[in-house]
Amino acid sequence: MAGRARGGAAPQQRCPSCGSPVINELVGQWAALNVIADLTPLTPEQQEQLREPNRLIWCLRTNSLGHKRLFWVESWHPPDCRTGAHVADHLCPPAAPTTLF
Repeated sequence: MAGRARGGAAPQQRCPSCGSPVINELVGQWAALNVIADLTPLTPEQQEQLREPNRLIWCLRTNSLGHKRLFWVESWHPPDCRTGAHVADHLCPPAAPTTLF
């Protein structure tokens, strides 16, 4: 599933909940999946730690114009890919507990 953004590059922004830098892109052949991914590159070891059934790893590639695109990391994709940084789906860190009383 190659990532394709409608109308050009995927917008880089901050998560409204936690403020982390993220990329938001519609990916898939028909742009069927809205992906919000962290912009922090992962090492191969971190990729294995973060991989779980409902969390995907993405290859974040930058073209010659500086536009970033997400590509799904499939099982054959090398963890030490030289074409782009690997990033994970964004999950906000747990919020600090608050007291209501």
